Amino acid sequence: MNRRQFLHAMPVTLNVQAGLIAGFVATVVLSILMIAKSSVGLMPQLKPIEDIVYVADRLTGMTLPLPFGWIGHFALGTVAWGIIYAALQASLPGAPVVKGLIFGALAWLAMMIIFMPLAGHGLFALSLGPQATAATLVLHLIYGAVLGVAYAKVAHE
Repeated sequence: MNRRQFLHAMPVTLNVQAGLIAGFVATVVLSILMIAKSSVGLMPQLKPIEDIVYVADRLTGMTLPLPFGWIGHFALGTVAWGIIYAALQASLPGAPVVKGLIFGALAWLAMMIIFMPLAGHGLFALSLGPQATAATLVLHLIYGAVLGVAYAKVAHE
């Protein structure tokens, strides 16, 4: 098989529109859960929106307002994770919800290894306590499950 035949034999799996829509839907669900968590006073030490602003401030040298955290949250959840999921979903095993759960766990791992240390909380957010680490895992699993199901619906899979 030559290169051209190989490329034509490869399935087209990147559906950016489905990734963006599913990412947005999953981010809305996650945001509702985050607001609910804050409104009932659960884990007040876990403030991911403020952490996004803090990391952006450190990386840019600017002082950004709190709404920037929500913009960053939606940009990450909708655009970054939505498109990455669209690119990877065909490689993930299982039904859409399982694919989403796997992806949510991987996104959580990235948050724990990259973002939380940048936010000053250490690997796996250990400075916030084990409850915060577990809660962020649960939230990412919910995000991933919604992402996987929404992507499959939008992409008509």
